[in-house]
Amino acid sequence: MPSLPAQVSPPEFAISANLPHEINGVEVLALPVLPAPDEDSSVVLGPGAEEAAEALGIDLLAVLETTGATGRTGEVTRVPVVEGELALVLLVGVGQQTATDFRRAGAALARAVKDRASVASSISAIAEDDGFEAFVVGTMLGSFGFHWRSAGPKERPVRQVVLAGVADADALRPALATALAIGGAGWRARMLATVPSNVKNPAWLADQAVEVAGLSGLEVKVWDEDDLAEQGFGGLLAVGRASTTPPRLVQLEYSPVSDSPEELPRLVLVGKGITFDTGGLSIKPAEGMVNMKRDMTGAAVVLATMAALSDVGCPVRVTGLLAIAENAVGGDAMRPGDVIRHFGGRTSEVNNTDAEGRLVLADAMAYAVAELAPDVLVDVATLTGAMKVALGVQTGGFFANDQALADKVSAAGDAAGEPVWRMPLVADYEEKIASKVADGDNAAGGAGAITAALFLQHFAGDVPWAHLDIASVGDSASDRHEWTAGPTGFGARLLLQWLRSEAPLDDIARDRAARDRAAR
Repeated sequence: MPSLPAQVSPPEFAISANLPHEINGVEVLALPVLPAPDEDSSVVLGPGAEEAAEALGIDLLAVLETTGATGRTGEVTRVPVVEGELALVLLVGVGQQTATDFRRAGAALARAVKDRASVASSISAIAEDDGFEAFVVGTMLGSFGFHWRSAGPKERPVRQVVLAGVADADALRPALATALAIGGAGWRARMLATVPSNVKNPAWLADQAVEVAGLSGLEVKVWDEDDLAEQGFGGLLAVGRASTTPPRLVQLEYSPVSDSPEELPRLVLVGKGITFDTGGLSIKPAEGMVNMKRDMTGAAVVLATMAALSDVGCPVRVTGLLAIAENAVGGDAMRPGDVIRHFGGRTSEVNNTDAEGRLVLADAMAYAVAELAPDVLVDVATLTGAMKVALGVQTGGFFANDQALADKVSAAGDAAGEPVWRMPLVADYEEKIASKVADGDNAAGGAGAITAALFLQHFAGDVPWAHLDIASVGDSASDRHEWTAGPTGFGARLLLQWLRSEAPLDDIARDRAARDRAAR
């Protein structure tokens, strides 16, 4: 198996009370530009700009007026200078200064300073807490890169970002640490999804999970193909049996520091980990396979989220399950018409081998419900092309059987910059997943995102459950804001935004208790 070359790393961040031009040795200054407050005014320069202009002898407002700058989010005006090591001043638009604006301004800055040694910026000095975090996350993720070139990467992230002009640097260090954890989770998920499948097979991905668990203080368990067969994980085995690299199931455990951790509520996250998807015997067209190295994005998102839980102070127990297989073509491939038995006994008739993701998720979900007694269950998967048809390429979709859980997922997506739209679990479509010979059919056809969710709902039991179908946002066709061209790793920021809250499962648990009382 080939090995990956060394990859680029995110920038290092530092905080300083000094204004950008007062920091010695930096190569670039980045100063905020705000839109004009009214029609009769020009744009407004943010903190540090007046002092930098005076020190450099440059009329920065005149430069902006000459170039027609508006201060809109992410607009970058370049001013070359020669002043010691300083080579460039960047005037960066921050729009209306929302968290989204700061995230996008950070990403625009990151692209403008690639291959530079350092940049000092006062943009974050005008941000509130959520804007400060968003700026750091955007700068990190806008710097992302992946390469496999013999001569090294085509471009590198800026090595150091100094967050300058901060009045109380010590007070912001915890916020910086949280931002780095969240941005790092997005980076990790994106990196894993980008690794080519001639390296990334089920065993490799399981090894990555074991390594991450060791670094993050997580407990870890891995099932190989023999373990899966012994315990009845028929979905994973059927999907992965044609591959030369057998399937794996990985379980990761996080518990916060607590006198009685076993009494804390428990969330189980399940990630689809198809390391490459040919479609099996229901084979995809060639163009449909191009991006299938990223069909394990759900597992990457769950792994990256698990690794960051301690850093963001998650207050509940979380278990991560990675259902990992390669859907290949071979003499022993799963066939249309086959019937498989999932963990726990429910059977599925396989009439489309390219609807394999739900088969591996079903095993992991059934195991979670039967063996882990979760208070809440969430799965994450690049599951259906139908979701892309429904929502385009900038919004993820999700389903939920619990209103409180749905509200939390939606709010977290908006706050984190990973927006999702709730889709309906239409009960009338249940007949589409009915089988004449098994408990269910994996090839329902029309309303594909909904019927896939209905298929999975049978494996959630009575547990409050959400299904994140991120196929619509699994890839970015081009660089856009904090997204870089290629696999996106969408979902890690959303989950961490939710799980860092003071009591992420409380309302959901109470809703479930009320339902249980009503049932009795």
